[in-house]
Amino acid sequence: MTTPLRPQTILAYGVPSLIPLAVSMSLSLQVLIETVLIALATLSIVMIQRKLDRRVFEKDKRSDEVLRAAALLADYENDGRGWFWETDRHGILRYITPMVAERTGLHVEDIVGKQFTSLIAQIGKRDDEREERTLGFHLSSRTPFSELSIKINVDEERWWSVSGNPVLDDLGNFQGFRGSGTDLTDMRETQNAFQQLARYDTLTGLANRLEINRLLEQSLKGHMGKSEPCTLFLLDLDRFKQVNDTLGHPAGDALLVQVADRLQRVVDDRGTVGRLGGDEFQIVLPKLIATADLEKLAKRIIESLSLPYIVEGSQVRIGASIGIAVHESGEVKPASLVRNADLSLYSAKDAGRGTYRFYEESMHLEASERRTLEEDLRDALGRGELSLVYQPVIDVATEKIVGFEVLTRWDHPTRGRISPDVFIPIAEEANLIGRMGEWILRSACAQIAVWPGKLRIAVNVSPTQFAAGDITAVALNAIAQTGIEPSQLELEITESVFLDGGDDNIETFNRLKASGVRLALDDFGTGYSALGYLKKVPFDKIKIDQSFVRGAAQKGSMNSAIIASIVSLADALGMDTTAEGAETHDELALVRQLGCSHVQGYIYGKPMDPSSATVLLSERDGYAYAEGFKSNRVARKRIFRRIGVHHDGFCYEGLVRNISPGGAMIDGLWDVPAGTQFKLELDNNRFVGATTRWSHENRMGVEFDAEIALSTLGEASKFKVQTGWRDGREGEGALSTEPPMEKRSAA
Repeated sequence: MTTPLRPQTILAYGVPSLIPLAVSMSLSLQVLIETVLIALATLSIVMIQRKLDRRVFEKDKRSDEVLRAAALLADYENDGRGWFWETDRHGILRYITPMVAERTGLHVEDIVGKQFTSLIAQIGKRDDEREERTLGFHLSSRTPFSELSIKINVDEERWWSVSGNPVLDDLGNFQGFRGSGTDLTDMRETQNAFQQLARYDTLTGLANRLEINRLLEQSLKGHMGKSEPCTLFLLDLDRFKQVNDTLGHPAGDALLVQVADRLQRVVDDRGTVGRLGGDEFQIVLPKLIATADLEKLAKRIIESLSLPYIVEGSQVRIGASIGIAVHESGEVKPASLVRNADLSLYSAKDAGRGTYRFYEESMHLEASERRTLEEDLRDALGRGELSLVYQPVIDVATEKIVGFEVLTRWDHPTRGRISPDVFIPIAEEANLIGRMGEWILRSACAQIAVWPGKLRIAVNVSPTQFAAGDITAVALNAIAQTGIEPSQLELEITESVFLDGGDDNIETFNRLKASGVRLALDDFGTGYSALGYLKKVPFDKIKIDQSFVRGAAQKGSMNSAIIASIVSLADALGMDTTAEGAETHDELALVRQLGCSHVQGYIYGKPMDPSSATVLLSERDGYAYAEGFKSNRVARKRIFRRIGVHHDGFCYEGLVRNISPGGAMIDGLWDVPAGTQFKLELDNNRFVGATTRWSHENRMGVEFDAEIALSTLGEASKFKVQTGWRDGREGEGALSTEPPMEKRSAA
């Protein structure tokens, strides 16, 4: 690159070189000087022009930078990515980006000339007041600030984020503020949406578990950090699962929305309602601890939720159970209050549902005892504390023993025998039922294998055990190891297994059926009794629950009609029937008459150990004999009361030994013919008609014409007794025709 010549260089080197040239050309010195001056002038003009050109270039360059910056700022404002503002030294706006004013719904002339702080909304919330005070502080104290959130005082909710710096002149005097801002409205809406998802239930709009726990903790602490009284309701819907199972989950969701709406209306501003998930709800009631008020509120909630709902055109009825935990004073953790409410809810459900229970210390003791039993149950199997007993199942037509139902017993080393109704639910909740159920199945198959003939063994399968999915493998392994035929094993399941498992359980049923194992539907008629699954599931037998069998032979009982319907249904589907719980000859005769194929109950034998069952099979050659009372006896009250027995215009003296609502046993009258009718004077001026049903010597049993309430019996009657009555006997097989006592008018 060639370096340009400077004027000094030209003078130093150029002029001396011109002198020889002038001499050779015979030029005068004057001409030479003029030539040099002209050259210097020309060079000066060139240099000046170059300098001017450089200054113009540099000025144009600076102008381009200013224009470019202005263009970028304009684009920044026009795109809505941000905006600018400026105030004077008194905090009055001198400039604001016109576009942001338009988007806010304001005109620039309505903003410029006003205090910047006047744009902040006044809605009375502490956060907004804090932001207003913060902005005013920075403007008055002339300190910089950054990304300060403020809500704008306009009809539509809008939020700004503003930053600013003080402006000083060359002498350091404060001139005002300049700053920038961005619109936070969209971001705030997005944040609110995320907060809604994080803190509130998406289905019902109620507070979710996280939020309700936060509110509970806040309520317990109070505003000053001191412990304050608070009550927690834990609520669970009754029969909600039935809605999901019958109408589907969308209908269940619609029902939950209606439940949430009712809860909010009843609770109102007394507390906050939250949904924990599923059909569980919590209600936090700050400072409300008066028992009468809480009882009134609980009753209103239960009554409101029990009213009919309309879901997808169908009327639905559910209920609710409530557990109540009250904190009055002292320090308490939210988790402890939740635990107490949960224990009280468990107690409410155990009481029959549709009610409420307050937490009591005894509930915690019961829960502790339950945990102790759970720990003991974990080791019971290994210590040999569990045993099996067997109750015979009889063919109704032949009275032949066709098999046994196996039942589990637990003999606790210190507590004695514990009922299966107690330890089976514990085993299910503690996830012990799988191991226990497998042991029962293998032991039962091994026992039936050593008994003569092809007896069947019926084993109850827990819904939890069935849901594990390995019941088919466990059953087939037990069959293979013991060598019995698959048809000798009968698995008894309840309808809840089907309702809980759906299609997966149907596949399990089909696999078991294909293997040859028999399936029995247990406790039919006590649950949902949905008939639709009977055509889907290949049951071999329906077991009629004992609640229908016991008392079915009594006068006026509707149970016989129910049994007849179940038997008819089973016959149509090609299934056997077993009537459970038969105890009397009348009940046995009834189930035989109604067509039940099998019967099981105390009339043929209680559950017995294997050795007793072996004796039963051997001594009677595989047959059983019915033994027991002829009919069920209603609970009787033992009394010793002399009464008047009125017949045919005469009054005899009798002694009542026991009495029930429907009849009594009376001493004092000999050999009374069955069917004889009396008027019994039970107490003063109270008579009841009665008919003799049996008589032996001086004792007879009578049936009242109408049932009486034993609790209403008053003082005994007072009547004259004629002496010389010869034990009431006047002739064999008949009452005396002569008045042995003073004649009285029969009532």
